[in-house]
Amino acid sequence: MLRRRLPLLTPRAYQRVAEVALGALVLIVFTGAAVRLTGSGLGCPDWPKCYGGVAPPLETHAWIEYGNRLLSGLVGLAAVAAGALAFRRRPFRRDLAVLGVLLPLGVVGQAILGGFTVRYHLAPGFVMSHYALSMLILIAAVALAWRARYEPGERPRSLDRTGVWAVRALLPLGAVTIFFGTAATAAGPHAGGIGTGDEIDRLEWKGLRTLDWAIHQHGRIATVLGVAVVAVYLLLRRRGAPGDVQRPVAITAVLLAVQGAVGGIQYALEVPAEIVWVHVALAALTWVALLWSVAAAGRPAPGSMPLPAASEEAAEAPAADVGAVLGGSGRVVR
Repeated sequence: MLRRRLPLLTPRAYQRVAEVALGALVLIVFTGAAVRLTGSGLGCPDWPKCYGGVAPPLETHAWIEYGNRLLSGLVGLAAVAAGALAFRRRPFRRDLAVLGVLLPLGVVGQAILGGFTVRYHLAPGFVMSHYALSMLILIAAVALAWRARYEPGERPRSLDRTGVWAVRALLPLGAVTIFFGTAATAAGPHAGGIGTGDEIDRLEWKGLRTLDWAIHQHGRIATVLGVAVVAVYLLLRRRGAPGDVQRPVAITAVLLAVQGAVGGIQYALEVPAEIVWVHVALAALTWVALLWSVAAAGRPAPGSMPLPAASEEAAEAPAADVGAVLGGSGRVVR
């Protein structure tokens, strides 16, 4: 019955659905960070209700927390739409259906984890896991939005295996950078309960030195990531990668440079909440840019696949021809 009520979608229409879901999932990261950094993490001390009622009391921090919950509901609707409408896309594609279903499952997981986070009084491990799960959901969301743009076989595999794997190697480094960033926040002064007067446990891996230790570890790894991104960008340029492959890597490099500046400012100013929010928001955007870079780099051709030899010049100068198929933008080797 439900399938009969849902409209059939063209590939272009479903692409828009996937992109809206991606935008919503990024937005909820921004607002979730705002809840914590305004000290409103326990603005509603119970879940799913707020102070035992359906609506929150007329109190600022309660409405900030409750507003984020309401927005989470809208994000959930966008995720459900991406999952359900994948089955109504014509022609039907199994890969989009699998990725689409992961989004509402991820949002449900976030809601459950959010409930435990409130129940356990914003314990650092739960808060860090909450952000980490958001980053995992974004992997599926970016993959869905990217794959919805192309039909199977439209993007040929890349012959530049070195370039593809160099871009892919940035992703785990980015994940480690984000992990230490969440550790630094969990050890810092913005535990999420200051607005409501709640005392929240902080991360104490290194005792009183935990915050300083986490910030410096995060800074070192972020510096390595920044250097690696620039190195990969220069590698892609040297190997003749097309613009649609180089562009997301370049954007990632710019975002990391801005992140470095923001991080330095917040450290010098003793981590004011407003600057920390900008830092967290930029982290989410940088993660999306990294995922976009990996998607644009494409899939490497099998090692047994020979370089096309349309001419002697193509065989002698593979770099120029490799650039024509990197990212699979529909172009073919000359």
